[in-house]
Amino acid sequence: MNRDVVVIGGGIVGSAAAYELAKSGVQVTLIDEDKPGRATSAGAGIICPGTSFRAPIHHFTLSGQAAGYYPVLLDELASLGITHTGYETVGCLYVATNENEAEKLPILKTLMEERKSSGMPNIGDLAIVDSEEAKRLFPAIGDIHSAIYLSGAARLDGRLLRQSLIEAAQKLGANVIAGSGVLQCKDGNVEGVQVEDLIIATDRVILAGGAWSNQYRDLIGIDIPIEPQKGQILHLDMRETTSSWPVVLGFHSHYMLTFPDHRVVVGATRETGSGYDTEVTVGGVQEVVNEALRIAPGLSRGRVVEVRVGLRPATPDLLPILGEVPSVKGLYLAAGHGANGLTAGAFSGIAVSRQVMDVEVGIDLEPYSIQRFEA
Repeated sequence: MNRDVVVIGGGIVGSAAAYELAKSGVQVTLIDEDKPGRATSAGAGIICPGTSFRAPIHHFTLSGQAAGYYPVLLDELASLGITHTGYETVGCLYVATNENEAEKLPILKTLMEERKSSGMPNIGDLAIVDSEEAKRLFPAIGDIHSAIYLSGAARLDGRLLRQSLIEAAQKLGANVIAGSGVLQCKDGNVEGVQVEDLIIATDRVILAGGAWSNQYRDLIGIDIPIEPQKGQILHLDMRETTSSWPVVLGFHSHYMLTFPDHRVVVGATRETGSGYDTEVTVGGVQEVVNEALRIAPGLSRGRVVEVRVGLRPATPDLLPILGEVPSVKGLYLAAGHGANGLTAGAFSGIAVSRQVMDVEVGIDLEPYSIQRFEA
């Protein structure tokens, strides 16, 4: 067996896989084509999986373990002198804007408490708070009805974490190449990866190409059911904010959170069927702004800094595709996290890299296998 492993895709999933392989002494090459729309670079990084209520059961299994692994990963990076990841425990407000939503909060709080008791991380202390307390915690919020406050929710900066993982991998001996990796297969076996004129001989490849992972479906002879879902995310400068304002979620798919340097992030659209379009649109910005100001009218004073566009790699059942591809010996997939990439992506990349090395993975990958789509 060739000792080299190649990882195609340098988002959070691929960079974490490369880091874990390098940490374990494997000769690893990370191939990264920095395409516009990379989800890692656009996502908000909310680490609070206990607030999801419409996801399949295996979503919670993976997200819980992934969120719980972050302290371990951050400690490992810190031991290498790498500490700039944007990770911070800031809490979360799950808001109810009207009486109908408020009536559901006690039920949701009970469910969150049950999840916490069963080991779900990043929940912390729970309390139902009134509008006045919500405004104290997130001063831009308007007159909501009430909210659940979770003290343990965290957030991170996807761009910083990705850079940290790549830096750590390189410190441990990983080779990073910029470019587009073309998989080389013969008779159902991985033989290498070509990057322009360079051919890297290897019999083990992790494909972590995000929304572009499906481009290999014809080459390997199987469908990879991952399609891009466009998300437009607004970044504001609010001089009166602090980075410790809590994340704001609720009975909708939008969110808001703060980062250092007075930045408030609000999003996001969920544009299924978007293809690989990364253009900022008036309709997308309007949707994000309207929803943000509906809950937090105080954000109207903010200055628009940028609009980021990310292409979420979405699967039909909202679960990622992780693990070995049985029909192509030596090929492993780690992609398809949808909107959950910054929560589960790093742990997923680490888990798949462990499967490549044939060591204890830390989670059963069978529910996330590509074989589930073959039926």
